Amino acid sequence: MQKEHCELLDPLPKEHWAKDPSNVQVAVRSPGSPQGDFAPPRALPRKTLVVVDIVCLLLASIPFLVCELGLVSPVRRGFFCNDSSISYPLQRKETITDSVLISVGILIAFTAITLGESFRVCRLPEKSRSVVSNPYVAALYKEMGAFLFGCTVGQSLTNMAKLAVGRLRPHFLATCRPNFTHIDCSAGYVEDYVCTGGASAEKEARKSFYSGHASFAMYTMAYLVFYLQARFTWQGARVLRPLVQFVLLMVAMYTGLTRISDYRHHPSDVVVGLLQGALVAYWVAFHISSMFHCKQRPCPSPSKILVISSSDCHTDC
Repeated sequence: MQKEHCELLDPLPKEHWAKDPSNVQVAVRSPGSPQGDFAPPRALPRKTLVVVDIVCLLLASIPFLVCELGLVSPVRRGFFCNDSSISYPLQRKETITDSVLISVGILIAFTAITLGESFRVCRLPEKSRSVVSNPYVAALYKEMGAFLFGCTVGQSLTNMAKLAVGRLRPHFLATCRPNFTHIDCSAGYVEDYVCTGGASAEKEARKSFYSGHASFAMYTMAYLVFYLQARFTWQGARVLRPLVQFVLLMVAMYTGLTRISDYRHHPSDVVVGLLQGALVAYWVAFHISSMFHCKQRPCPSPSKILVISSSDCHTDC
């Protein structure tokens, strides 16, 4: 076994011992270390880390883009002729369209996060160590980046399930319009059929599981619920923050329920979508975003450990 060698640095002057005899410092240097100052290992340039973040965001959005661009078709499933769950009429007008869902959801989230981070940086000024020296821009980059990453992950999971499962929407028969004169319904499960309603409409009618509206609405609203829990620390009104959080969750629930009343999704599709959105929001808020991460304070002296250990580690990050 190779023995370790330690080298003592130059002794301290006697004047230093006279001032504080209890303050003794010993530095140990390995034989292979340079004779100069102890330099910490160099980290990657922060600009490179920003590029890595952007690449990760693009990679997470690949399944979402594959589905939206129609590069992969959903699984083709058959049906039963007497299945009433796919015999609902087709309503051309949706209560909450895709454009309204995305624009309003992202606008509300961006506005709340911008106001919250601006107020936090103003009240708790701190020096930014990111590639952007402006603390406001740095704070928005971290929180907005985490939020957008959760959006891409949630919608990629949703679209992957749509393509892999291929569940028929409640209005499938009205959209597909199969020619029943050439279909033998007495055989039970029908797999040999031809839709006459158009290839694009047929493909969209096979994406019922699970609801993208429900998952996206629940993710954005649940993320804001967690964000308010971490950043809204005003104690003037005890029920103001819970009221706002309740309204946000109610908006997400209403969005999911409209997908059932519009005959776009089955109830189980909406339930799974809401659950998935809530889980992704929890994962991003507590494990990716820094909203619930407390900063590490310098180690206290032994005489102050008992006093500092009783302090509340709240989200004053």
